[in-house]
Amino acid sequence: MSLSKQLPIFPLTSQVLPEGRMKLRIFEPRYIRLVKDSLQNDAEFVIAMFDNDKSPSEDDYIRPYGTSVKIIDFEPRNDGLLGITVEGQNRVHILGHWLESDNLRVGNVEFLPPWPQAELPETCKNLMEKLQEAYETYPELSELLPSLNYERLDWLCSRWLEILPLDTDTKQTLIKEESCLKTQEYLLDLMGK
Repeated sequence: MSLSKQLPIFPLTSQVLPEGRMKLRIFEPRYIRLVKDSLQNDAEFVIAMFDNDKSPSEDDYIRPYGTSVKIIDFEPRNDGLLGITVEGQNRVHILGHWLESDNLRVGNVEFLPPWPQAELPETCKNLMEKLQEAYETYPELSELLPSLNYERLDWLCSRWLEILPLDTDTKQTLIKEESCLKTQEYLLDLMGK
């Protein structure tokens, strides 16, 4: 799938992955333009993490691996801002990026193949149980998801990467992998087998 495309970038401290969903509040004019263009053209944009230790003017401020997303819902919020819900489509590698005149960041992105779907092995049942527990304790984490595919290891690993407060280097290393197996290993080490 190594197709390359120019897409706008929405920098965040968190990450959504394919099949995940996230709510965003939009208020800056550059992001209002991004939303308008995305809705008018039924187009994707990229959610990418940024490096807190870098200045926004530095080339490596935006981390190189993110996710293309599509807007699936929008609503005016009580605080006067625009609320949108996005759904993760594809993992992407950001090859380079620049600022447009209104400071909207745009990048050349390469689409990465999806993680192969994998059934949840018996050794990972506790990862499933702990995610179910997290979703029961914090229903806002799962309320946007159209289905809970706990039996799929790739889906389970993606949801854990979205909610765990990992440093950006660790998330980047795991997101760029060709499958979910490194994430599986990392989660099993982190949570005990």
